[in-house]
Amino acid sequence: MSNSFFSIDLADYSSDSGSTFQAAVRGVMSELGKPSLSDYFPIFRFLDLQGNKGRMKNHFGVLHEVFDRIIDQKLSTETKSSTSGDLLDMILDPCTINGIELQRHDIKALLLDFFAAVTDTASSTVEWAMAELLRNPSKMKLAQQELSDIIGKDRHVEESDIFRLSYLQATVKETLRLHPLGPFLVPHKAEIDVKFHDFIIPKGTQVLVNAWEISRDPTIWTEPSCFRPERFLDSKIDYKGQDFEFIPFGSGRRICPGLPLAHKMVHLMLGLLLQSFNWELENGLNPEDLDMEEEFGLTLVKANRLRSLVKGLSKRDANVATELGVPTVY
Repeated sequence: MSNSFFSIDLADYSSDSGSTFQAAVRGVMSELGKPSLSDYFPIFRFLDLQGNKGRMKNHFGVLHEVFDRIIDQKLSTETKSSTSGDLLDMILDPCTINGIELQRHDIKALLLDFFAAVTDTASSTVEWAMAELLRNPSKMKLAQQELSDIIGKDRHVEESDIFRLSYLQATVKETLRLHPLGPFLVPHKAEIDVKFHDFIIPKGTQVLVNAWEISRDPTIWTEPSCFRPERFLDSKIDYKGQDFEFIPFGSGRRICPGLPLAHKMVHLMLGLLLQSFNWELENGLNPEDLDMEEEFGLTLVKANRLRSLVKGLSKRDANVATELGVPTVY
């Protein structure tokens, strides 16, 4: 995504900018999801008793520094012919919306919205999917076999192939069921007094939907804690917001606007990883011993990053590994 925006790979942890950027994004997501004393006692909202605001300010400062360096580098380009023609080039050439010229702070806010919304969510979902598949090697083999049977080995999976890969789709659904992107979805607020069954929700009340608990409800799901993609193979349940037992993206008018992009990105990334590489846990770790501890924030991420080994790559797939930043073992 960063390559499309400004021709720089911010997903590369080996670069200073990449590792700094990723750490700052994760920090923002973590702080945004932490409970605050002022949520319960609004009188304290002007005080930073827990230090949340200070830490958030530091994280946002790091992100703004990264964006400033990239923008300055773009603006220092002497000739138009030497630009890369990416999205940032178009925004800086001078851009107006409804007759209003975008200022630097507008551009940085726009970039921040894009990356904060997409960077951590899509990558975390793929990480959870790979963790569950590594814990369940038989499920991984089924997904890889489907890719081999339908796509073959002469080309990589493409976006247009997704609808034919039923087990891959079921794997993504099962991952989102067990590890929803936002466990409480996006907070909502009642604009008027609302009567819901026998409850009265007063005007101004913040309402949270516990999507994590709903998707693990034993009265709805068989063996809710087990990773079983097969449960979705013969089911019409989907995450488009119509089935209230499975709403990782929310529902109704306030459903996540990034759902179509996330749908494509997650299926494509996971499909490429499974099709191109053979995976195993490092240091002979038993699958059942894999750490699946969650870290609560604005998004639900693994507390400890997933580490695994990639083996048996062809030269073509090794090139894909390099592009995705995946360390390889031959």
